[in-house]
Parts: sequence; C-alpha cells; structure tokens
Amino acid sequence: MTMLTGLMLGCDIGPVSKFDRKNYFYPDMPKNYQISQYDMPLCTNGSVALHDLAYPKDAQKNIASPDKEVRLVRIHLEEDVAKSFHFETTTGIDFNRAGTPLMEIVTQPEINSPEEAFAFLTALKQILIYGGVSDVDMEKGQLRCDCNVSVRRENQNELGAKIEIKNMNSISGVRRALAYEIRRQIAVLERGQQLEQETRGWDAAAGETFLMRTKEFAHDYRYFPDPDLVSVKTEALLAEVRGRVPELPQAKRARFVEEYQVSPYDAAVLANDLNLAKYFETAAKGAKKPKNVANWILNDLQNALGAAGQRIDECPIHPGALDELVNLIDSGKISGKQGKEVFAEMFATGRSAAAIVKEKGIEQLSDMSALEALCDEVIAANPKPVAEFKAGNLASLNFLKGRVMKLSNGKANPQLAGEILERKLK
Repeated sequence: MTMLTGLMLGCDIGPVSKFDRKNYFYPDMPKNYQISQYDMPLCTNGSVALHDLAYPKDAQKNIASPDKEVRLVRIHLEEDVAKSFHFETTTGIDFNRAGTPLMEIVTQPEINSPEEAFAFLTALKQILIYGGVSDVDMEKGQLRCDCNVSVRRENQNELGAKIEIKNMNSISGVRRALAYEIRRQIAVLERGQQLEQETRGWDAAAGETFLMRTKEFAHDYRYFPDPDLVSVKTEALLAEVRGRVPELPQAKRARFVEEYQVSPYDAAVLANDLNLAKYFETAAKGAKKPKNVANWILNDLQNALGAAGQRIDECPIHPGALDELVNLIDSGKISGKQGKEVFAEMFATGRSAAAIVKEKGIEQLSDMSALEALCDEVIAANPKPVAEFKAGNLASLNFLKGRVMKLSNGKANPQLAGEILERKLK
C-alpha cells in the first residue's frame, strides 16, 4: 500500500529498500528503538496537487497559488508507537496500536499558509480513499499529522527554527494550530527573543500550543540497518501494484467534463467524494442529458441527504431510478414541478418514478394533436385575450396558456402549449 501510494503520487521507487532502527528512549516505545526507514525508503519525490475544492470553503475565492503542487521528500514505512494521553499531572500510555505498520509521508518545506496545509491534507486524503489505502478517519487515528512550522523575515533567505506540532487529529485543527503557532513565533521574534527547535502539543480547547520537549536531531537517533530484517527488492511488488492504481481525482474531474459535459466546478464537486462520483456515473450512463442528472444530484439529492443526515451510500434512491426521473422530465412526460413532487416521494419511499407517476396519474400531456385541440378550444372561448395578444399585448398569451392548463387539469405540457398557441395566433 505504501508503494501504491507512491505510484499515485508520482514518486520514484528504488529497486531496493531497507529498514533501519531509530534509537530513542521514550515511554511510547519501551524497547527503546523503532523500526523505520532512513536512507533507502520505499518512495522518494512525488507531489500532491492542490485543487480549489480542497481548500477551506471560506478560502476558495482567494487562493494565493492556484493549481499549486506540494512536492514530497519521501514516503516510508515504519512501526507505529503507543498512544499517549496527557492528563493534568499524569500520562497514560495505550500500547494496542504499537508495532502496527504506519506509512509516513514527508513534504518539502513549501506549504506557505494554514489554508494550503488544509488543502494538502484534504487532497491527500481524497487520493488515499480513491486508492483504497485507508479510510483516513482522523478521529480513529487512521490519519495523523505532525506539522513543522517556521517563520522568517521577508528579507531573510534561510528558514527559521523548525518547531513541530505533534499528532494533530483533525484537518480543521491543523489549520487552527498553524495559525496560532505562526502568530506566536512572530511575536517571540518581534520581542527580540530567539526560537529554538522544539516539539509542541496542541490544546484544542484553549486554542494554543504548549511545549512538550526540545527536539532531537537525526544524529541523536543513531540510525543503523535493522539486523533482523532483510532488504526489500521492489520489482515483484511493483508489477503487482501497477495494476491497482485507480483513476485519480484529477483525471476523473477532466473525464467528467469531457464525457458528460458537466462544468469544471460540477465535475470537481462530483469527483470530490468517490461514492458520489460512482453514484453519478451509474445514473448518467443511461441519461440523454447527463448534465441534468448532475444538477439533480448536486442540488435536490444533496439537500435531501443533508436534511436526513444520510451519506450518498445510504441514499434510498437507486442511481437508475434517478436517471428514470430525469428522463421523464427531459422527455416532457412530467413537468419540472411535478418532478420535484415525485422526487420527494421517491426519497421517502424508495419507489420508482414511473410507479409514482402512474399511481398519481400526473403524466404530462405532450401529445401534439390533443394539445392542439385544447388550444383551439381555448382560442374559441376567449376572443378578447386573443385580440389583445394580436394587438401586441404579449402577456395575454400567459392567460391563454393558463386556460389550457386548467382545461387539461394541469396535465398539459406548458412549453408545448405556449408554442402551439403562439403559432396559431400569428
């Protein structure tokens, strides 16, 4: 899965990779070393593209560097450590996850704002879901983030002291913690004080970081090859993994625009959630106008799911049933207004659009000969509005159209009725 992630992110994968021991004394690793990778990780280089919808909603209209790509240093595999719980005067250690495989992704120092960090994590999370690598549920510890933060004056080239914020457990929390830490570091420097490399924690309730320990450097860990683990030849693994690389979000967005004629924004929203993208594709395959299917999904369906507190994979309307509803509207068999009523019942009951339309007897009258007969009857019965329309009062046409609707018990196709009336009165 680490190599699959590397391929999805455009990384280089060397022919040989090895495991090392990272030595340190800390309560979360009682054997005093961690199996990790140092100079020959599984993946190097690569990047994560930041797309507009990955940014926080309040920042999407003012993106400093559109289409930015954040380059990676490496992706390596190591063993997880225990989970520490820091209380007021004591610390608890939970060893249940210690020793399980953990993939670590390290970026170049080129994320320039809390908003870009938010976008990076959101875009990365989406790619990992697409690849089936992880559910990336931060509340369950499936995605964790350590943030290295430094500030420098505008005329300064070298990076400032690197200060790490450990084990952030929400993407919005990362944004808040970074914003606070940037302000804190600037304030320290403006007071004429020095910043030193250290590790800090994040107190979400207080909205501030706190000192945990001064930071060790790489040489403090005394890395050496793990004597119990042989090197990994990647060639055979790569051959298997290449066939598992999915269509990625960026490619899916482009294909939706080309294949289904949806707008780039709609394509981005649809591709943003893999389950939503699958639902749309299933519904759109048999649709005469896929864009109309997209409109129903992005508006009515999303609103209904939100009000019901449901996810798209819990939707009571099968994709094929939504396609059927849209085709009924597009073919003129029911009106858009009737479609809204049918949709509400479909969502509430899970029944098909055709069954609901048949039961309610609301199929729209679109038969040309029947409509022409109704229009003739209305024209004959309303000479005054007819004369007014012919004299240039275009609003009279709406009155006549209304009479046709009434005569048909609301079943006449209003657009066709209007066109027939206008043709007959010219």
